Amino acid sequence: MSTTYDALATRLRAAYATGAVAPLRDGLDPTDAVGAYAVQALNTKLWVSEGRRIVGRKIGLTAKAVQAQLGVDQPDFGVLFADMAIPDGGVLKASQVLQPKAEAEVALVLARDLAMANPTADDIAQATDHAVSAIEIVDSRIADWKITFADTVADNGSSAFFVLGADRKSLRGLDLYTCRMALEVDGSLVSLGAGAACLGHPLIAAAWLAKTLAATGDALRAGDIILTGALGPMATLTPGQHITAKIGGLGQVSFSFEDDRA
Repeated sequence: MSTTYDALATRLRAAYATGAVAPLRDGLDPTDAVGAYAVQALNTKLWVSEGRRIVGRKIGLTAKAVQAQLGVDQPDFGVLFADMAIPDGGVLKASQVLQPKAEAEVALVLARDLAMANPTADDIAQATDHAVSAIEIVDSRIADWKITFADTVADNGSSAFFVLGADRKSLRGLDLYTCRMALEVDGSLVSLGAGAACLGHPLIAAAWLAKTLAATGDALRAGDIILTGALGPMATLTPGQHITAKIGGLGQVSFSFEDDRA
């Protein structure tokens, strides 16, 4: 490995404007979590210094099948910034993304800080203010989505944008394990899933995130948004489409993908 972490971070930032780049094999082994998170942290620090505001985290690789595909046995996470939010029913422009896909998720919003070293799913539930249906728009700065674990982690978890539903639901009486998910494009069903597909339970995924952050000296804070992970397969996006996610007990959330390119 000859390329520095700084050089990889710079390459990924440039890709947002100039187009996707080759996998980061010259600086990261495919399963190098330490190096990949170091690259992610460099870009996070720079973006914060430029005025971007952190509003939470996203969890990825929560499906065992995807973990097996990338040769890892753990999820990953990326940082959510305020400027990544799209209003429910809002618009994503084609010029804002490179090769986007959409996935339906359960989002949690915390009522209080969560700084314990080894939180449980129950601890997450106690710290949560409400849950909402969500769509994450993932994107990759790696050409043709030919990613390894290290590629996606370094690339801020292949994050792009997110949409939160308007119906805020208390966790009391809410079944996030068997809840059904349907993702539709222009009214046609493209993905089905359930809460159990997300690392066994969305609260388990969130507990993993909190524990992982605590091990690095970081923590989740009151008001943070947690995108807990996909409940079913992703859908590749094409300009002109309208995307809707419906999750049992949480209602629906949607956005439109518009082509603003000349």
